[in-house]
Amino acid sequence: MRKACVLLICFFTLLQVSAADYQVVPLPQSVQLQKGEPFVFQSDVRIVAQEGLQREAVFLKEYLFEMTGEALPIVSKQRAGERYVSLTVSPKIHQAEGYVLTVDKGYVRIEGGSAAGVFYGIQTLRKSLSGKKGLSPVIIKDAPRFSWRGMHLDCSRHFFPVSFVKKYIDLLALHQMNVFHWHLTDDQGWRIEIKKWQKLITVGSHRTGTIIGTNSDIDDETPYGGYYTQDEAREIVAYAKERHITVVPEIDMPGHMLAALASYPELGCTGGPYQVGHYWGVYKDVLCVGNEKVYQFVEDVLTEIMDIFPSEVIHIGGDETPTEKWEQCAKCQSLALGGHTLQGYFTQRVFNFLTAHHRRALGWDELLENKAPQDAMIMSWRGTEPGGKAAEMGHDVVMAPTTHCYFDYQQVKDVLFEPSRCGGFIPIEKVYSLDPAPDSLSAAAKKHILGVQAKCNGHNRHGRTMTILSSG
Repeated sequence: MRKACVLLICFFTLLQVSAADYQVVPLPQSVQLQKGEPFVFQSDVRIVAQEGLQREAVFLKEYLFEMTGEALPIVSKQRAGERYVSLTVSPKIHQAEGYVLTVDKGYVRIEGGSAAGVFYGIQTLRKSLSGKKGLSPVIIKDAPRFSWRGMHLDCSRHFFPVSFVKKYIDLLALHQMNVFHWHLTDDQGWRIEIKKWQKLITVGSHRTGTIIGTNSDIDDETPYGGYYTQDEAREIVAYAKERHITVVPEIDMPGHMLAALASYPELGCTGGPYQVGHYWGVYKDVLCVGNEKVYQFVEDVLTEIMDIFPSEVIHIGGDETPTEKWEQCAKCQSLALGGHTLQGYFTQRVFNFLTAHHRRALGWDELLENKAPQDAMIMSWRGTEPGGKAAEMGHDVVMAPTTHCYFDYQQVKDVLFEPSRCGGFIPIEKVYSLDPAPDSLSAAAKKHILGVQAKCNGHNRHGRTMTILSSG
């Protein structure tokens, strides 16, 4: 009777496992189902981790415990006759972020071109289990098309606690994204501690009210604020690094600086007074590019930012910068521009500073209109055309067009019961239709398309949870 019961349990286990089809997001390049019995996660399974993959092994152990209830031990060597899940870096896999996931009844092997590749193989295994305790035999081969697979989070308009940011990063890891673009400053709030300029957090991180909805005439008149200490920011950087995600900070300049001007009015053309912004959109008050103190401020800020964030790339914004105040400012008008526009002059100085510190400047596509330095990276948000133009000019480009990648836009046609959003209708089918490097670009230009990034501006604090899609 006992043998009959055991056979019956095994039979139903096989039925459950056979339903797995490996239809995960992102869908791997090659999924080849094999014949044979499934691999079932039970207490006798061991996780065999190559040296240097302990962190990945711990992640796998935690994921498997959440999904199967089995706390599998991590070992360094495989024993004859034991069933196992092995994690190895293989020289046979030529792309660093590529991996091969092989499932047989007696083992699961995850081989990556690097630790990151192994980590992505683990994510595919994790999603494929989907609440089950076993996997059908399969050989999965995958590697990302683009090196930049990013997601943006705006914490300046609406502040999110460290716990939420970590959860956000976990979702990026699940979808095999590798860049977290952290928007830390804007007109509506300065969110990162700068020790040399303390008023940025004592004044600039708080506003006295917020417009209701995307832009109505009603202000809630409720104080709102928050900021990250440098230690908290470093904690986020370390958390992301463990998940093979690079945190790229954005300090938007010379526009979108009203929170900084409210903190230090002498940095503006008029001297103020200024207040941290309540509504969304573009403010006419910007940094005074003819004031040398502005460049000391910028360099001090970037010096501390570079100390916190090891990312080679630093996002310097550059979008939506009105010129009216500059046109009326004697300091700005007296500058010797050397063929630049006023914003181009400012950008070149910031670019030179970052380059001298072995970092790369990334900015929004408005930089192209202001004689962007040749090595400047461009993030194309006003459609894909600016990105295509930049790539043809030899700039490295990240595609993040509003037409496809702004996830704070409407995602349904019937908006009667939806929260107000900041833009038009972008269904999931349109998101997936984007080709960041279309055939209309030359072969040389395609090589400059680093990848794609989705964006969440956070214009509505009561907005629904964002659906994250992978662009890999």
